[in-house]
Amino acid sequence: MTHDPRKFRNALGCFTTGVAVITTQMEGRPPIGITVNSFASVSLDPPLVLWSLDKKSDTLSTFKSVNGFTVNVLREDHRDISSRLARQGDHSLEGLALRVGAFNGCPALEDALAHFECSVETRHEAGDHIIMIGRVLHFEYSEDGKPLLYHRGGYQGLAEGTP
Repeated sequence: MTHDPRKFRNALGCFTTGVAVITTQMEGRPPIGITVNSFASVSLDPPLVLWSLDKKSDTLSTFKSVNGFTVNVLREDHRDISSRLARQGDHSLEGLALRVGAFNGCPALEDALAHFECSVETRHEAGDHIIMIGRVLHFEYSEDGKPLLYHRGGYQGLAEGTP
């Protein structure tokens, strides 16, 4: 069966997702981050999460080399951070408030809604993407704030009155 890739992408865009930035650092290099909306939980025991990375990404060689990463769930006021780190060739975390993860040594966005410090459990090739599965070593989250959402190719927020 053949399909139109644009129509397939449009159909997938009907599913509203959260937005996250995946951060990591190779020894001797500045930390980097990339925006994703492919973050999902895999298992509670052991605690596993996943995200996927396009094989054409300019960050692929880094994420194939590192042993850990941090998932940073973005707040609704993080549109600028998300847009910046989604661009090809612009993955620097310079100018952002960061802290170093105590469990995996990867940078974390200071004011993210949630953080998941992970070690790389496994990587799987799947079509034009690599699925990264991480074992959660540590996590933190805020009871306050709303997530940044993505729907039909654009950023969204929760309706007023939604906790």
